Amino acid sequence: MFAEPIARASPRITSLISSRAFHATRARLSSPYHYPEGPRSNLPFNTKTRFFAFRYWAYMATGFFAPFGICVWQIKKPKA
Repeated sequence: MFAEPIARASPRITSLISSRAFHATRARLSSPYHYPEGPRSNLPFNTKTRFFAFRYWAYMATGFFAPFGICVWQIKKPKA
């Protein structure tokens, strides 16, 4: 909407926009700051292990039901 009038306003802006385009070169993997890209490469755990699904759902169930269990325990414990 606003890009066309702004681009017509100054040829300097168009050269600035075109010079800031994304590069298509691959990241150098020899650098310690670039890691291989792709699915599951950015996760801190391995999803291809044998019992990953079981451990994942056990973790999720524990996180969901722990507050409810704590509330029941606090309500049922004897008053001192």
